[in-house]
Amino acid sequence: MKYFNHKKNFLAIENDDFCAYEKSKYVIQSAPYEYTSSYLAGSDKGPAAMIKASQFVELYDEELDQESYLKGGICTLPPMDFTNKVDLKAVKHIEKQTLKLLSDNKFPVTLGAEHTITYGTVRAVKQFVPDVHVLQIDAHSDLRQSYHNNKYSHASVMARVHDLEVPLTQIGIRAQCIEESQLIKDSENIHTFYAHQVRSNPNWAKDALKTLGPNVYISIDADGFDPSIVPAVGTAEPNGMLWNETINFLKEVIAKRNVVGFDVVEIAPVKGNILTEYTMAKLIYKLIGYQTLKK
Repeated sequence: MKYFNHKKNFLAIENDDFCAYEKSKYVIQSAPYEYTSSYLAGSDKGPAAMIKASQFVELYDEELDQESYLKGGICTLPPMDFTNKVDLKAVKHIEKQTLKLLSDNKFPVTLGAEHTITYGTVRAVKQFVPDVHVLQIDAHSDLRQSYHNNKYSHASVMARVHDLEVPLTQIGIRAQCIEESQLIKDSENIHTFYAHQVRSNPNWAKDALKTLGPNVYISIDADGFDPSIVPAVGTAEPNGMLWNETINFLKEVIAKRNVVGFDVVEIAPVKGNILTEYTMAKLIYKLIGYQTLKK
């Protein structure tokens, strides 16, 4: 499988021993699919922006005392082409490439535009890991049955995941419609930790961890973070997750569960402000680093 030249690699890795597809455990795949954005557009630029920003992230992680990319290698694939592919066709396109990565025993890291892309990755992961559980960091529950008459909208992605009978744990939710609230109350497969509960419950992380099964796929919508640290998103909401509390929780999840992949979606880059894409690039490398600690 082809991969980028060094100038377009995640972290700008130059040594083929640590960025070639055949030699890498971790594979960055970009899915710049944007079709249903409902507020600020521009998320199709998000994957490339995160890769570009990553080239300024230090390779050495002072917390882990290692250069994490040396512990498995990180390959960066060219972006997927969504020409003439929308809705279910786009989902299946993402599913097909993710299946290829999983069949090659790779750990998929998907950089998305709109959150719809997660439906494609989860469809693929579920074929390899039938009991997979999705952990969602997000401002929005994304559980509308359809939005603007489109059931493949970014606002409906977790409703589609729920249709797959995949258990779902949501963290940081602080914007939803009443129908979404009712679905959460009615479903035994959805565990939601609202932002106001995170703020008031010092044991929220332990409680959330208990809801997760042994195998977990992580989906991170950038707007799950507070706009003060991640401002360039399509639909920002106040009172979001902060860096330390989120990182500490995800570190615990990776240590105590078998994480099988993750994605980062919904950043809408703003010219002249690199805070969002840089922070998300740092997050991606941090999560890969935590994964390398697994035996």
